[in-house]
Amino acid sequence: METHTLTTAGADLVYDVRGPLPASDGRPPLFMIGQPMDATGFVSLAARFPERTVITYDPRGLGRSTRKDGQVDHTPHTQADDVHAVIEALGAGPVEMFASSGGAITALAVVAAYPADITTLVAHEPPLITLTPDGPAAVRARAGVRDAYEQRGWGAGMAAFVAMTSWEGEFTDAYFAQPPADPAAFGMPTEDDGSRDDPLLSDRSWAVSSYRPDAAAIAAAPTRVVIAVGEESKDVQTGRTSVATAELLGQQVTVFPSHHGGFLDGEFGYPGKPDEFAHRLREVFDGAS
Repeated sequence: METHTLTTAGADLVYDVRGPLPASDGRPPLFMIGQPMDATGFVSLAARFPERTVITYDPRGLGRSTRKDGQVDHTPHTQADDVHAVIEALGAGPVEMFASSGGAITALAVVAAYPADITTLVAHEPPLITLTPDGPAAVRARAGVRDAYEQRGWGAGMAAFVAMTSWEGEFTDAYFAQPPADPAAFGMPTEDDGSRDDPLLSDRSWAVSSYRPDAAAIAAAPTRVVIAVGEESKDVQTGRTSVATAELLGQQVTVFPSHHGGFLDGEFGYPGKPDEFAHRLREVFDGAS
């Protein structure tokens, strides 16, 4: 693996290249992106594609990529520009892309703005919360996570986030009537370390989850777009947002093994099924539905 730093006007973007460029197998490079997950989240999945040249990167302000624009928020448009810049720096033509969570939202913005950059996009569980029928309630639930974080610190915020993302079905009065989630019940710290800059729990990434993809631009692009959802995510928020995103784009979701982190091997807690996930991803890139 070779690590590179791309200097742009707004950030120094760090990306990793596993394998040769141009790729030796004649396939486009496989670019894996997330948000707020950085390149460390794709180590297990990349290892399961030894025959491919795999690219990973850290979004600006996350991991190893430092910002120079004086901003702290995360937006799909800015991140799309960054991803485009990395693809151009590769000098290897368009890429295939696996994009997860907020990265899937960034990737949809890339397709809309830079349609020649990606040949096939597998967008895994984009958390586009305003697209679901209960969008206003989902926005309220998101604000509740931010409030818990602001008032009581990281553990309380993360507990609230877990409670929100594991809730099945629409966010009803029953959801909002629950007592505050107890961080100790999830094995999380109860003390407050004073930090308030977490990109997942603060409002810094709200522009990502509030984004509305440009369906017309995506339809006009030559990119094959696949909206993927984990088989265990059917009833929770990211499963429902995946279905809503697919409907916006006039398609149905493609089912993958496991859950929102189904490609993970336990390095961040609840493990997925990375072997089965990689097998399914390879099938989809080879043209299976």
